[in-house]
Amino acid sequence: MPTHSSEKRIVVLGASGYIGQHLTAFLNQQGYAVTAAARRRKWLVAQNWPGVRCCFADVYHSASLRDAFADADVLIYLVHAVSDDDDLLEKERQAAQNTLLALKDSAIKQIIYLGAMQPEGLSSPHLQARKLTGDLFRMGDIPVTEVRAGIVIGPGSAAFEVMRDIIYNLPVLTLPAWVSKRSSPIGLSDLLHYLSALIDHPASEHRVFDVAGPEYLSYRQVMQRIIRITGKRRAILPFSLPTPLISGLLISLITSVPTPLAKALIQGLKQDLPADSNALQQLIPLALTSLDDAIKQALEKEADCVLNSAEWRNDADAHRRWRPDYAYYPKQAGFRLETSASIKALWQVIQQLGGEEGFFYAQSLWRLRARIDRVLGNKLKAGRPTSNTLKIGDTIDGWKVLDIIPGQSLSLLFTMKAPGLGRLTFTLQDHGERRSLDISAWWHPAGSRGLLYWFCMMPAHLFIFRGMAKRIASLARQKDRCGR
Repeated sequence: MPTHSSEKRIVVLGASGYIGQHLTAFLNQQGYAVTAAARRRKWLVAQNWPGVRCCFADVYHSASLRDAFADADVLIYLVHAVSDDDDLLEKERQAAQNTLLALKDSAIKQIIYLGAMQPEGLSSPHLQARKLTGDLFRMGDIPVTEVRAGIVIGPGSAAFEVMRDIIYNLPVLTLPAWVSKRSSPIGLSDLLHYLSALIDHPASEHRVFDVAGPEYLSYRQVMQRIIRITGKRRAILPFSLPTPLISGLLISLITSVPTPLAKALIQGLKQDLPADSNALQQLIPLALTSLDDAIKQALEKEADCVLNSAEWRNDADAHRRWRPDYAYYPKQAGFRLETSASIKALWQVIQQLGGEEGFFYAQSLWRLRARIDRVLGNKLKAGRPTSNTLKIGDTIDGWKVLDIIPGQSLSLLFTMKAPGLGRLTFTLQDHGERRSLDISAWWHPAGSRGLLYWFCMMPAHLFIFRGMAKRIASLARQKDRCGR
């Protein structure tokens, strides 16, 4: 039940990000009037937050921000560039300056900015970028409250998921050098409480708060807590891998956290991140969640956060397949093709999946996979529905229709035996004179076996998806020529 009845409208800029989506839902539950703003507007709408206004907003185009800021009183800024490019600082500068420009035409009276804890001395480019954004906002006339956080412990938190994946996927741990550095991890629920409470504690001038959990400890100690709580038997070798090695190729192999995000995170873990949260505690007293409880809560909520998302539609079969060792973030591989074929014709062809054309390409490989599944004892219904159109719940050989948006997308749940949870998506977009077709596989691997399965199958995926996309486009062009 809502606990607030606020007349203020809150804009969450970056609402499709990790903190943004949790904060939007939290504020909505608290009874605030919320505008969720991000580039992925369709994704925002698909979350079905009751009463939340969803807007397209791109911080690199200030004109797109004006609609999001309309009639708003408070801006919560959660946007950060994640990039290995040399122009990272320039991207952050542009985003902040464009935001300030759009704010001049708004009625917003308060900015709450979620930044990053700053180490003593030199810091990584990503931490410098976080600081730069706060510095630029403080050059404006609107009071800014910057909240500097270290590691957040919650389902989907990149730092937490990297450590969790290392533990789940490696039977023997040779930890990277950064695990000796210290921080004050904070539970996701505590961070959301602080950000929400600051709305009702507006500032008359600029201010900066550190936000910290109840313990200051090394990442090695955090990982040891995760090992103990999960009951995993893991040997930790006494020497460390060089940070550049663990932050490069091995990161993409060990963890399912997107590689650019994981690299950016690790760059910020090379130094201790001390925090002094006394000022924030005096303003907003809070009994902090213990680290152990935050870890337990994150592990317990991971499945719900994944399976209740728009991508999985809370599907009952997906729930039955899910196991606690499945990675939170999925691996992804696909192929995108542009074509002159019409959306109507492309959609008609995709709707015939599993029919006379089968899966459109490399039929022998699809049949081989089905035979392997039968040998493994998975008795799946072969074929597809007799109807010319598919609907949610239909089965097509080893796949189940998860979601359909006519003329836009088809999503299928992978139901064959394999160590993980997967889906296959077909996405169409109209770009005027050309249309695009994207075929992608998404895979939540189950530990090291799931990762091995993914990397063994990925070359086949890329080969097959390319052929599928070309065949679908060819069949669609034929339909267009025949006027069907």
